[in-house]
Amino acid sequence: MNVLDSAPLDVLDAYRTCEFVTLGRDGTPLAWPTAVRREEDGTLLLTTSLAFAQKALNVRRDGRVALLFSEPTGSGLAHAPQIFVGGRAVCPDVVMTGPEGAEDYWRMLFERQPHSRAYLSAPMRRLMDWYYLRLLITVTPEQVAVRGPSADLAAPPSPAVGSADGSALPGTEQLARYPSAVLAARDASGAPVLARTRPVPAGDGFALAVPADCPVAAGPASLLVHEHDERLNHMRNALVRGRLRQTDDGWLLLPTSVVEPMGSGRAGDALKVLRATKRATARYLERRDLPRPRVQWEAFRALAAPVKARGPR
Repeated sequence: MNVLDSAPLDVLDAYRTCEFVTLGRDGTPLAWPTAVRREEDGTLLLTTSLAFAQKALNVRRDGRVALLFSEPTGSGLAHAPQIFVGGRAVCPDVVMTGPEGAEDYWRMLFERQPHSRAYLSAPMRRLMDWYYLRLLITVTPEQVAVRGPSADLAAPPSPAVGSADGSALPGTEQLARYPSAVLAARDASGAPVLARTRPVPAGDGFALAVPADCPVAAGPASLLVHEHDERLNHMRNALVRGRLRQTDDGWLLLPTSVVEPMGSGRAGDALKVLRATKRATARYLERRDLPRPRVQWEAFRALAAPVKARGPR
């Protein structure tokens, strides 16, 4: 028996993505959506490309992490409970150029994200080789909490800190596009915690309702919003960074900046993202004095072919 056995594993396995939080160099909890696979030994496997290696670098500096399964799109579960997992992660400094050691993870990804198979075609290889240069992150769960469905979230009580509509607050535009957001904060020990909530503009911040089993503490924090379609396409995400403060009315996130790694939906964002991923991949390799590895294209194609023939479930 392992820690995850206390969770509804069929629900956890059905989620297409989860929110994964690591601690930045300055201690800020930084959460991003990612695909995860549960392994037979009770650990959780996720990967990150070299273009988005910051979460891997954070893990190597501080292995305390958390995951929240709370965005059920594509899972087939209409009213799925949320699942929080806290634990420790490791990420070897080994660039994976093929699927070896993570074959089941890649099969899952090819099945759930059909458009990613197109990246294996010869015309796309020069543009998308960074996507297949991966770092493996393994999480050993230490605690689990099961919460009610995201659709049942309550808004925070009306704050008494003013009537500002939030239009001048960083992140207002991004948060307004989504019915809820995921708070990434720290507990009293400094470990990261996650909770889905409904931010409400209130004076110089966003008022938040935090579940009782999420023991947040004042300090650096962030709010993540993200979305994808049934086939893990049309992904968008944004992270609002700031500080969490306790008031007489509850918790308030005071925003300071916004990060949108995939752009804000403007024409030309896709090209900018491609250029940025190329630069970030090259920078990761240069700092380690590594030549650019060659992706094992045929090994990936061999894994993707049976999935393509079978089609997505």
